[in-house]
Amino acid sequence: MSAETGDHIIRATAGKGMIRAFAATTRDTVETARKAHNTSPVATAALGRLMTAALMMGVDMKDDRDLITLKISCSGPIGGLLVTADRNGHVKGYVHDPSVMLPPNELGKLDVGGALGLGVLSVVKDIGLKEPYTGETILVSGEIAEDITYYYATSEQIPSSIGLGVLMNRDNTVRRAGGFMIQLMPGASEEIIGQLEETVKGLSSVTSMLDRGMGPEEMLRLILKDFDPVINARTDASFYCGCTRERVEKALISIGRKDIDEMIAEGKDVELACHFCSKKYVFTPEDLVRLREEHMKK
Repeated sequence: MSAETGDHIIRATAGKGMIRAFAATTRDTVETARKAHNTSPVATAALGRLMTAALMMGVDMKDDRDLITLKISCSGPIGGLLVTADRNGHVKGYVHDPSVMLPPNELGKLDVGGALGLGVLSVVKDIGLKEPYTGETILVSGEIAEDITYYYATSEQIPSSIGLGVLMNRDNTVRRAGGFMIQLMPGASEEIIGQLEETVKGLSSVTSMLDRGMGPEEMLRLILKDFDPVINARTDASFYCGCTRERVEKALISIGRKDIDEMIAEGKDVELACHFCSKKYVFTPEDLVRLREEHMKK
């Protein structure tokens, strides 16, 4: 069995419209993030899972300008994560401590739960209203899939089954990454609910399915084999950061004239890096003088 090429997300319905489903393969996306942030294996796994979830949640947004942000504030050594995605398969994100190292957990797996510890998951949906919608729930395990499942159950009252996985190579590059999200719609019968629960219980892990070469469509057809799944859409996925020098200039200007004057007086280049993609932008003293004269009053 061979996975379809290229990162992408599949959307489907099943059970006569009573089930909606998403699945994604995200190996290249997660590997791009790993390279950008030089993340440790456990940080790569945490960031990869969260980005995969955000991609599946993002394609469910209605407008091209809509954004979804998943933020984890936590007590563990990773310090926290932030990921943003849109409906077009673009995602970006970072972890606070990309170098965090932990021994494997009791199952011999990367200890994402230990890296996160106790904390809060915030889901922020910017859908063009005056204020973004924000829902918050506690981390129930720190393993991310269970935490997002809990968010949907408590904040949106949507029963869900979510699986996320990142599998690493021995050289710490990403071998496989992806996941699925199955959700019950209002009015789903007890028969459908019970049957789906039994199916999900019998599933092998996401990393196991991915490592067998299964793509998103194959995963959904396996999970929903008893419910006549219909594939509705396919969206390409990628790590994408829209940072530009102009945006970084605006951030620099926002710190105020006094701080800019001090930088100019030091006579050294100022280097600023984007949180999301780690791209570096260098401003010479001459650049700073130009910004001051063009945008700041005395």
